[in-house]
Amino acid sequence: MVWDLATPFVIDLNVGEDDIDGLGHANNAVYVTWLERCAWRHSQQLGLDLTEYRRLDRAMAVVRHEIDYLASAYQDDELQLATWIVDWDQRLKMTRRFQLKRPSDGVTLLRAQTTFVCIELSTGKPKRMPAEFIEGYAPALQTAAS
Repeated sequence: MVWDLATPFVIDLNVGEDDIDGLGHANNAVYVTWLERCAWRHSQQLGLDLTEYRRLDRAMAVVRHEIDYLASAYQDDELQLATWIVDWDQRLKMTRRFQLKRPSDGVTLLRAQTTFVCIELSTGKPKRMPAEFIEGYAPALQTAAS
């Protein structure tokens, strides 16, 4: 598979019956769910799961999605969604890019960018990233830059 950037983190997806809207293709809200799933799985793979977020009283919360829907997905399509951490100030903000492809024909269905801000879970207010976030996310940024 050829991706927009090198060394992506990739998850496999299958478009189910419940993902389809009245127009016969995957509903746009489903794509947002897939973006969240991919970001979470990548964070988990980096050692930053929900348990760790709670222990640290910190989380990366979405503040902005930018999504370009390029082609439709249909029931039973097998898809791959890739993500990269492309920008990160190591204080508050992080930006991920995403690319959704259908391997059967190589078509890119979606490109997206999501901006996250580190928050304190107990207050919901922006709060500086703990050292564990910096250590955990750093390898992914290095990979995206390579």
